[in-house]
Amino acid sequence: MGRTRSNGLAGRGESAARDKGLLDEPVADEEAMGYEASGAASSRKRRRNRVTQRYSHPDGDLLDAGSEDESMDEVHPRSLPAPCLDGVVKIFCSHTGPHYSLPWQVRRQTTSTSTGCVISNGRILTNAHCVENYSVVKVKRRGDPTKFVAEVLAIGRECDLALLTVKDPLFWRGAHPIAFSSLPQLQELVTVVGFPVGGDNLSITQGVVSRVDMQEYVHGCTELLAVQIDAAINSGNSGGPAFSSQGTCVGIAFQSLKDGQTENIGYVIPTCVVEHFLEDFARDGKYSGFCDLGVELQNCENKSLRAHCGLKARESGVMVRRVHPVA
Repeated sequence: MGRTRSNGLAGRGESAARDKGLLDEPVADEEAMGYEASGAASSRKRRRNRVTQRYSHPDGDLLDAGSEDESMDEVHPRSLPAPCLDGVVKIFCSHTGPHYSLPWQVRRQTTSTSTGCVISNGRILTNAHCVENYSVVKVKRRGDPTKFVAEVLAIGRECDLALLTVKDPLFWRGAHPIAFSSLPQLQELVTVVGFPVGGDNLSITQGVVSRVDMQEYVHGCTELLAVQIDAAINSGNSGGPAFSSQGTCVGIAFQSLKDGQTENIGYVIPTCVVEHFLEDFARDGKYSGFCDLGVELQNCENKSLRAHCGLKARESGVMVRRVHPVA
């Protein structure tokens, strides 16, 4: 036959060919050529596997997949346990809003889907805007086609939280309530679970905590503590839990910022706000709300304003502008 493999390694050098097991030796017959070609293909395959099994380290270095570096657990965490996923339910709601121009009529009925999570004492936690002006609410567990009628126990509009329950005991068979944890830290990995638009099955997105700050809750028009994350939160994710890498819930997804100029800005309700809502309901069987100080404040950022208030050059604070009459 007289063909050699030297042409296939042009420009690579004899050492490169020797390392890959492809030396410039004449092929005696077609069978030998077949073995050599298969050897080259397997070598290329192994080389591709070595490339694909290398991941980018947060510090910029490359680590092999088989490395025992503990930081790999943070970049590629293990999947959530089954009880966490089984505690997420899909909510179907029919809304009939009031007609403010014609009070004796109601508006056309609309429907929506959202997410909820099973908590202790046979209850389901979701967002208030998911069941606003509800007429019928039904819930469905993951992997079960049966829809169960739910009863709304409480709605907290200012904190955008609602509490549901299902009287049918079949719904609670095998259900595992999720566990809450404390406020997450910055750059902590979070996993958002829910039923957003685009499909019928459970959706899972991951991101990190970007900011913990006071934000305006759109539904209640109030400022409360919120956790900003860069995981995708879309329509239908509302009411879904955000899990930490330990499998505990660190918040409830409720809104995102989409103004055409921003990307990957979603918000979850922290567990401290959720616990206040649950404790308030457990106290007397209804939700009373968050207390208000009853004052209007102004930040003393202006230098002349600080001097007028008697503050030193490097001091700052807030000034009480007005006290409400009923405060």
